[in-house]
Amino acid sequence: MPRPLHRGVSGIRVSGNSNDFWDAEVKDNTEKEDLDRNHSSSQSFLSLRSPFRFFFQDNSPSKYGVTENGFTADPFGGGTPRSRHRLTMLFLKLSLVVIVILALTGSFWWTISISTSSRGHIFRGYRRLQEQLVSDLWDIGELSLGPSRLKEIEFCSEEFENYIPCFNVSENVALGYSDGNEYDRLCGHGSRKSCLVLPPVNYKIPLRWPTGKEVIWVANVKITGQEVFSSGSLTKRMMMLEEDQISFRSASLMFDGVEDYSHQIAEMIGLRNESNFIQAGVRTILDIGCGYGSFGAHLFSKQLLTMCIANYESSGSQVQLTLERGLPAMIGSFNSKQLPYPSLSFDMLHCARCGVDWDKKAALIFPNLNVLSSVGKMCATDDGIFLIEADRVLKPGGYFVWTSPLTNVHTFLRDKEKQKRWNFVRDFAENLCWELISQQDETVVWKKTNKKSCYSSRKPGSFPPICSKGQDVESPYYQPLQNCIGGTNSRQWVPIEERATWPFRSNLNKNELELYGLHSEELVVDTANYKTAVRNYWSLLSPLIFSDHPKRPGDEDPSPPYNMFRNVLDMNAHYGGFNAALLEAGKSVWVMNVVPTTGPNYLPLVLDRGYIGVFHNWCEAFPTYPRTYDMVHADGLLSLETSQYRRCTMLDLLTEIDRLLRPEGWVIIHDKAPLIESARALTVQLKWDARVVEIESNSDERLLICQKPFFKRQATS
Repeated sequence: MPRPLHRGVSGIRVSGNSNDFWDAEVKDNTEKEDLDRNHSSSQSFLSLRSPFRFFFQDNSPSKYGVTENGFTADPFGGGTPRSRHRLTMLFLKLSLVVIVILALTGSFWWTISISTSSRGHIFRGYRRLQEQLVSDLWDIGELSLGPSRLKEIEFCSEEFENYIPCFNVSENVALGYSDGNEYDRLCGHGSRKSCLVLPPVNYKIPLRWPTGKEVIWVANVKITGQEVFSSGSLTKRMMMLEEDQISFRSASLMFDGVEDYSHQIAEMIGLRNESNFIQAGVRTILDIGCGYGSFGAHLFSKQLLTMCIANYESSGSQVQLTLERGLPAMIGSFNSKQLPYPSLSFDMLHCARCGVDWDKKAALIFPNLNVLSSVGKMCATDDGIFLIEADRVLKPGGYFVWTSPLTNVHTFLRDKEKQKRWNFVRDFAENLCWELISQQDETVVWKKTNKKSCYSSRKPGSFPPICSKGQDVESPYYQPLQNCIGGTNSRQWVPIEERATWPFRSNLNKNELELYGLHSEELVVDTANYKTAVRNYWSLLSPLIFSDHPKRPGDEDPSPPYNMFRNVLDMNAHYGGFNAALLEAGKSVWVMNVVPTTGPNYLPLVLDRGYIGVFHNWCEAFPTYPRTYDMVHADGLLSLETSQYRRCTMLDLLTEIDRLLRPEGWVIIHDKAPLIESARALTVQLKWDARVVEIESNSDERLLICQKPFFKRQATS
């Protein structure tokens, strides 16, 4: 669109040209018309100052002459020089008005064109100046306030150094929970603590990956060396304790035992060894009651991801120790609620002496029903309901591996009660359409059917029944256990044998993406964006770590960037693009992909890509111990959580991140500039080191890069 020749106050330019014309006209008049000329000049000057004045009538006599009968004389007719002069003046005034109107119209037209074509640039420029002003004022305010700046959050007392909100055993007992349900999850309004959790007195930064997978510091977990030796658990006693470390190196008997054990499972499935699990369609495994994660640690080297779940333990055992090794784990149980995973989530479920009585019913007791009316009461269920939940999260064609003394033929032949229990589990698994493919010693392997027709071919009235569409919730969030077979209504019912093997599985094809309502272009764009993001993140973090980051006394130079993190918590995983980009960039990490309950549910997509993840409400505490993750990543989470009425604040969210983050761990938050500035202000209260980074391709968004300092707790005398 061509730019108009004149813009702004065009009337000034027009007024100048009209005066020149008037000066030339005056020179032709005689001296005897000086009075009239001066009078006309005065009128012309006034007309130039107010070009629309002639449109308004006044009470003065007509300049054009009025006849006795009251009609106006014809201004265009011939007459005296005075009449011609008046005619000329009228023409000049009309011309002036037309020119002014055209000029104003052109100026207005130019303004409209600028607004439509450059509105975005002008708005972003204004926003950028405004945000910079807010940032500068904040910095000035901090300098001027000094000690009276925003009050920093206090540190929690020593008793909370391993505290997990929502898991308050004493409170649950007071409410009437028993029979193991006192260890279940209950998120009340008073469960959150408004303080910062400090590490134990002798806490040390975990060893870098992959060394940290095999050796941990005893002081970093609640279990002590004495408890390791005095425990009756064979697994614990086989761990090698070297001064202040617990070692899981391959020299230990325990590791060799796990290697033989996993090799045995592979052979029972019909594979040469555990390295062929991927060829059989197995990529993700749910390890129930995982001990210390040794099974998953061994399979990690085979490109298999094993999620460890176990009951909450006040001793910090199992889940805490597995997480300290840098392996995937979270608190979860089959006590009374469904797991926060979608139906058809895992390729294999594993239970080795996991403590779950698969033949029993859910022993949920609510003696204080009035107090717990919001939780609800679970009706009496038939035995085997835990197996139904295991079936729900198992993919079609997936495997259920159970190792227990109950399955030992030589044992239950001498014990009629154990034989009865085994017969029940075997028959119930058959009703679930599981095929018993192998049994050796104490280990049994079932394969879940990959054909829905199996359920309709059962005997009429067989238990459990198929869930209705209303019961079959794809991604339940701690809903009561159900006594019907779920997952059969899911569009993701695809046998593991028919899926692409890892790593091709991470790139879903067009038909697979259609199951989630996505186009392949959307996944391509998402992956490309996160590839760029990962490069930018590492270019930002590396100089901070290797240049101005203080070196810890006694430590060698840090390892290269590829292993600076062992695990990452992605708080708003979307399609799992950040996970995919990290793997493609060669970063030796695993990612806990969290899909918030407040946003679109893409968790089935994330899991089908061969990653691990969970459904979670970020207004509640994440079910894990403190100091779990080396990095926390949140892309768009602040916008998501603030877009609706929430019962929690941004400070609550950041305080929970601080609890989950290891000392010297990193936080990367990507969001709208105003939200980033608000979060940056709150980092002062959290005592984080924080930096705001502009994004060249988008001036409306910012990155907030933070590091949690290592505050040591002072030993009490």
